[in-house]
Amino acid sequence: MKIAIHKSKWSFSEEWIDYCKKNKIDFKVVNCYSGNIIKDIEDCDALMFHHHHTDAKDFLFAKQLLFSVEQAGKVVFPNFNTGWHFDDKLGQKYLLESINAPIVPTFVFYSKKEAKDWIDNTSFPKVFKLRGGAGSTNVKLVKNKKEAITLVDRAFGKGFDSYDKWGNLKEVFRFYRLGKQSFRNLLESIRRLFYSTQFAKMHGKEKGYVLFQKFIPDNNFDIRVITIGNKAFALKRLVRENDFRASGSGFIKYEKEEIDINCIKIAFNTSKKLKTQCLAYDFVFDEKKNPLIVEINYGYAHKSYDLCPGYWDINLNWHEGKFKSTQWILELILNE
Repeated sequence: MKIAIHKSKWSFSEEWIDYCKKNKIDFKVVNCYSGNIIKDIEDCDALMFHHHHTDAKDFLFAKQLLFSVEQAGKVVFPNFNTGWHFDDKLGQKYLLESINAPIVPTFVFYSKKEAKDWIDNTSFPKVFKLRGGAGSTNVKLVKNKKEAITLVDRAFGKGFDSYDKWGNLKEVFRFYRLGKQSFRNLLESIRRLFYSTQFAKMHGKEKGYVLFQKFIPDNNFDIRVITIGNKAFALKRLVRENDFRASGSGFIKYEKEEIDINCIKIAFNTSKKLKTQCLAYDFVFDEKKNPLIVEINYGYAHKSYDLCPGYWDINLNWHEGKFKSTQWILELILNE
């Protein structure tokens, strides 16, 4: 098998390329942004393109390209089942409900009247989200009816920027205080208050719908589980100080004992039903300590998981020891 790999600095691609070189796997680096990409991969059996949800060019065509190549009979990563719902919480709601996965109750409205009727008959707090965004971006706790109505009016009015400039600045400043962001990055975030990202300019406003989730109280952390084929690994993410959001907090626990095995079971079961190659799950727990899926995602910040002490197999056996999860993805492609 010959593999085509699209290379980018932040993606899985560097580790894929290193693995291919060390193991003498036939591959070539390609540019998926080329208008000739279909011709460029004619001599390849597979295409691996780790696209990003905030890259303006990736947003334009990555899913369409991968599906087209898959239709041509080639192996791709991510394939359609793995990636079509990437960074799309609306799609994830319908998908997970369709297979009766245990999810946080999610409410979507496509008219102002229906949304306000629901607000009149529900309780608060609720969690407001835009359909896109990772690391807890575009996520707000709605404390009362008045705040909810304000969000609904905006959703069916001027809409929301896909890039939350003030939220980003707060996060970068928080990490800067923790010594995890440079002063240069802080200055760049300040600049973004006046000059938005290319992705946000291209994407336009989020409007015409409103999405709320049930707020699940007393969760001081979430559990992130990632399945790749018949392997799973996990970590615990603590919430930010004086906040309810754990994703992107930077506060992580890796010990096996911190992970509820029921999260692993649900992740394996859901991935099997969805027939995915790789999928990350965010879990919180209801008042009876049952795990509920908040959202799913094919991509993840892979270097953070290099510190995981081991993994589970499909039979829930624990395997102690370090591993490179990105290599598992490549091995999965080689065996398809």
